[in-house]
Amino acid sequence: QVQLVESGGGLVQAGGSLRLSCAASGRAFSDYAMAWFRQAPGNKREFVAAITWSEGHKAYAGSVKGRFTISRDNAKSTMYLQMDSLTPEDTAVYYCGAREGQINLLAGRYTYWGQGTQVTVSS
Repeated sequence: QVQLVESGGGLVQAGGSLRLSCAASGRAFSDYAMAWFRQAPGNKREFVAAITWSEGHKAYAGSVKGRFTISRDNAKSTMYLQMDSLTPEDTAVYYCGAREGQINLLAGRYTYWGQGTQVTVSS
């Protein structure tokens, strides 16, 4: 059974930084793509960033490019999202997702999800 567990959310002032973690377990992920999505109240779950587990290919949403950095530690089976220059518009619940195959920007294409971690950016 695949399990994804997010951590690292919290309250931060605008301009600050947070690092989210997603610990993955339950199988080998070498042929998987992992992604971060976020969902604000009343909004759909939107793509933030993704990475392929083996090659390390990356993709970012335009709204976070240059501010957020996705990475993974294969030895720890953990994915990270370093978030810098945060703005109130980044406030949302952040979810970690996993799917077999290549990166996809649609939440519905991901098979496994974590429980989410709240990120709140105050102005």
